[in-house]
Amino acid sequence: MGKRKEKGRGNISLYESLVIAFSMYSRIPVPQVEWTDAGMKYALCFFPLTGAVIGAAEVVFFWLAQRIGLGDMARVCIGTALPLLVTGGIHMDGFLDVTDARSSCQPAERKLEIMKDPHAGAFAIWKCGLYLLLYLAVFGELGEEAFPAMAGIYVLERAMSGWSVVSLPKARTDGLASTFSRGAQKQAVQVTMLFWGMAATGYLFWSGGLRAGISAVAVAFLVFLWYCRMARREFGGITGDLAGYFLQLCELGMLGALAVAL
Repeated sequence: MGKRKEKGRGNISLYESLVIAFSMYSRIPVPQVEWTDAGMKYALCFFPLTGAVIGAAEVVFFWLAQRIGLGDMARVCIGTALPLLVTGGIHMDGFLDVTDARSSCQPAERKLEIMKDPHAGAFAIWKCGLYLLLYLAVFGELGEEAFPAMAGIYVLERAMSGWSVVSLPKARTDGLASTFSRGAQKQAVQVTMLFWGMAATGYLFWSGGLRAGISAVAVAFLVFLWYCRMARREFGGITGDLAGYFLQLCELGMLGALAVAL
């Protein structure tokens, strides 16, 4: 009886972890659950699943756009907006905060203070505009053959971002990254992120071919290595904002790699 109760509680914890992941990292409606310690343990394990939803949405949207004869401009703009609509812009918020902090050229302590400021500065605004223009340009260059493959990008980048949250030194003891890292079952999250990463990599090679797979994965790892070095050098470690900043840059870079390769 005791084992049965323990097993049942484990199933409930995984369900809670799934709901916490989607409620935190997406705007997809999910049931409300209490953020318990048990639920937080494995929440990050489901983080890449939100990327799978985005990838599936992009592929389905492209298929529908072709069927109804949607114009190129509308297709590219909606395709660019989809990830932001699904996530609610949580990762773009990190991109804006880090952009402001890095543009200040201040010491690490002051940069961390700037990232806490809820107001967006001038650098964040114009670089967000530049980012979206580049995203539009890259998205417009993606051919039909790229759309099955691109779904893997949204999973791979989240696997790498999630792995960094539990594995790399933190710049501060409070904040989103520290909260999720403290509550996580780190070894389980690390192994799960490796699984998600290998699955996404295999999918990229299978659906996009050797050239596209090598290009996208190589860009992802180069951006990841740069992110790890930059975070330690400029901030003394990672934060949730920095993890989001990496995710946005990695996404743009991998889409660019697919646009060139396919």
